[in-house]
Amino acid sequence: MRDHHNDLAWTNDQGSRSRKLFAAVVLAALDDAIADDKKFGNGPEVIARWARSRDGREVLSCAGIDPNERVVEGLMEFVSKGIRTSVALSREESERRSQLEAA
Repeated sequence: MRDHHNDLAWTNDQGSRSRKLFAAVVLAALDDAIADDKKFGNGPEVIARWARSRDGREVLSCAGIDPNERVVEGLMEFVSKGIRTSVALSREESERRSQLEAA
C-alpha cells in the first residue's frame, strides 16, 4: 500500500527524469547545430531559430531552462565555439579550460 509521502517522492522523481530527458534533447539540438555550422556555416542561426520556435521554447521550458533572449544568445555563442557537448561536458575539457584561465 502506498502512502501520501511515497506518492510525492514518486512524482518528484518522475519530474526529475523528465527534465533530464528534455535536457538531453537540448544537448542533441546543440550538437546538430554544431554539425550544421561545420558543414554549412549557419549553426548559430539554426539553434537561434529552433530556440525561438514554439517547440524549442517548450523543450527549453521542460528542461528547466527559461527560454529568454539571453539563453538564445548563450546557445548561439556555444555553437559558434564548435565544441561538441560531450567534449564540453567532459572532465578533461573542464580541467584544460581551468588551466588556461589560471595561466
